[in-house]
Amino acid sequence: MSATAVWVPCPDGASCLPSPAQGVWHLGPLPLRAYAFAILVGIAVALWMTSRRWAARGGVADDVLEVAFWAVPFGIVGGRIYHVITTPEPYWGAGGDPWKAVRIWDGGLGIWGAVALGALGAYIGCRRQGVSFSAFADALAPGLLVAQALGRLGNWFNQELFGAATTAPWGLAVDAQHLPPGYAPGTLFQPTFLYEMIWNVAGAFLLIYLDRRFRLGHGRVFWLYVMVYTLGRVWIEMLRIDTAETILGVRLNVWTSVLVGLAALIAFVLVGRRYGPREPGDRPAARSPEAGQVGPEDDRGSGGPEDHEDHQERADALAPQVDDEAPDPGR
Repeated sequence: MSATAVWVPCPDGASCLPSPAQGVWHLGPLPLRAYAFAILVGIAVALWMTSRRWAARGGVADDVLEVAFWAVPFGIVGGRIYHVITTPEPYWGAGGDPWKAVRIWDGGLGIWGAVALGALGAYIGCRRQGVSFSAFADALAPGLLVAQALGRLGNWFNQELFGAATTAPWGLAVDAQHLPPGYAPGTLFQPTFLYEMIWNVAGAFLLIYLDRRFRLGHGRVFWLYVMVYTLGRVWIEMLRIDTAETILGVRLNVWTSVLVGLAALIAFVLVGRRYGPREPGDRPAARSPEAGQVGPEDDRGSGGPEDHEDHQERADALAPQVDDEAPDPGR
């Protein structure tokens, strides 16, 4: 394959999904990495979608950027920590390089670490803004799935995290540098990045539909996101052949997905029994009119200092006009 090739070619006479032959470009001394670009585009789209959903719920769109200031760095660090813990061989195993543990630009983010620490960062941001954490999580959930879908494009460019060998016409071609040990040149692999992209985008539309249909709130859209994602992740994880920690012969991420998915199901049911659907005209993300303190975390706003009285006036002005939740193209 020439140095100027754009795609990893399919084997002779076979149909396949080619991989990009290059994932890094250099602008002088500055490397431009497709993996990082995919992550950034995903974050930008998630912020756009969340802003629209947050405003439709009675919130102030600018709050989303303020919360993201905390949530995004926390999520990236958490995702990297989880990846290094669950895939330690490249860093601490025989022939591993510990310095690679901090080379996040080479790829490797674990979703559960990203969600866990990202949620902590979002909680801090919501407290500082004086808005409901559960309402914010509901607004974020569909955009989070879309961000994860776009982020998987980085795996495609890096030719990583694909599945077992396949003869399907959509099998993924990889070059010799990324070919796993024991596989002959020309072997095609399951494009798990593509499966997860499709699953996540479909899941985002499902969340938006169910939220509109059943007027979910109080964190139930977020718990539904966790259930949808973990269900697909169990299937996709079982297809992958990259090195990973196992328990009883099963990949750690499968166990994590099962346990987290069950916990989300329990939380979804318990919250639903306690609160029921949101009432028509309810705008749960609006700031509390009570100034000076942060109120309890519920879907009617968590109170907070009234540094922006015009934001509350805007929410109050909109509320009487809403018989149902305002139309929102981002949802």
